[in-house]
Amino acid sequence: MDKRLYKSISNKKLCGVCGGIAEYFGIDPTLVRLAWVLFTLLGGAGVIAYIISAIVILDHPQE
Repeated sequence: MDKRLYKSISNKKLCGVCGGIAEYFGIDPTLVRLAWVLFTLLGGAGVIAYIISAIVILDHPQE
């Protein structure tokens, strides 16, 4: 099975990065979003990491 990380189409708030990560790991997207907010508040690099992830992670191919 070829499992790949893509931005989410259905769980999209901004760019679909957190939704795509949640789909990849099979967890609730809300948990990923909360973890990302905590990461941003505690470390401050979350915004930069989100922007980089939005650029690097591919869009989900339309099938």
